[in-house]
Amino acid sequence: MIDNAIKYLVFRELYYKQTLSCAGLSDILGKSIPVIAKVIDQLSEAGLVTGSGYAPSSGGRRPQTYSLKANRMYIVSVAMDQLFTKVAITDLGQKEIVPAETFALTLADKKGTTQKLVDIVNTVLEKTGIDRNQVMGVGIGMPGFINTTLGINYSYLPVGGNSENLRMYLQRMLGLPVEIDNDSSVIALAELRFGLAKDIQDVMVVNMGWGIGLGMIIKGEIFRGFAGYAGELSHIPINDSDILCDCGKRGCLETEASLKVIVDKALTEIKGKKTSGINFEGNHDQVSESIMTAASLGDPDAIDLLTDMAYKIGKALAILIHIVNPELIVLSGRGMRAGRLLMAPVEQALNRFCIPRLIEHTKIKTSVLGSDASLKGAAALVVDHFQYNTK
Repeated sequence: MIDNAIKYLVFRELYYKQTLSCAGLSDILGKSIPVIAKVIDQLSEAGLVTGSGYAPSSGGRRPQTYSLKANRMYIVSVAMDQLFTKVAITDLGQKEIVPAETFALTLADKKGTTQKLVDIVNTVLEKTGIDRNQVMGVGIGMPGFINTTLGINYSYLPVGGNSENLRMYLQRMLGLPVEIDNDSSVIALAELRFGLAKDIQDVMVVNMGWGIGLGMIIKGEIFRGFAGYAGELSHIPINDSDILCDCGKRGCLETEASLKVIVDKALTEIKGKKTSGINFEGNHDQVSESIMTAASLGDPDAIDLLTDMAYKIGKALAILIHIVNPELIVLSGRGMRAGRLLMAPVEQALNRFCIPRLIEHTKIKTSVLGSDASLKGAAALVVDHFQYNTK
């Protein structure tokens, strides 16, 4: 009798690698080829695995390869920030069933936000017509202080005075398994499974968005700290300003360097200037996109805003490098649409504030996952917590 844990491991490797032979799975999982072949047979009988041709061979018989049957199950990915919620549904081949949709949802309002999230996910599901019995689960990356063990977001998405935690409430309302995690940890998970952090032990993933989040990968695993709140880079006290942060403290990095800050600065300091190339029509999201577009086209005001933000983030990263000494820092998130414009001021700050011996061993790279990172990470959250129970 093959243990369900082994079946899950084979399922997971086929999801992440997409196509593997029995020999390849044997090498990865440290199980014998006969055991792997038996698992493949059982997963095939369950309708989860199908043959996918033959692998190249340097000589001799070409090995049969296998992949997951793409339309057998689906994953709902939800990527939230303080202002917007993005939802996608993907199959086991990691392909979107319908284009991802973005919905306005201001988490700071709190009243009714949890029900609105439920309504959004239900709307997308109903639109696709997918049978919920085929949905593996819902993975949600969200901002806030999140205890993944208890299933609670202490910052946003209240569930009232009942005994349910947020995860339990969402599972009951959606009728599906649900996993929640901090948005920056979810982006780090995406880098670990699909991006630049694969096969690297110690990586810091910076989520440059409405806040400045940090996902930490230590010894090849997501690191959350003792209570689950590690990585609050936004709230490093980096200046002496009197600006009150959302966390209740003053001097936080988030009050000086985030997309929200540069949009607010643009609205108060630049809007109305005839020479500005920034389009101020629309919501915060649209204005932030316009700032990054204008900067890429050489607009000096937009460049100044992004340069100031990136330099301050670089100063915070210098502190991080001194403490953690990571092999790699990956810059990710919505703000990385500005790409190369941010790298120079970040590196300038690192050169100024870092001990040379430390910085010479840390690489700084921009994510290759683009705007899909948070959605990919949310899908990985579901796969990593999937309970395989098919006989």
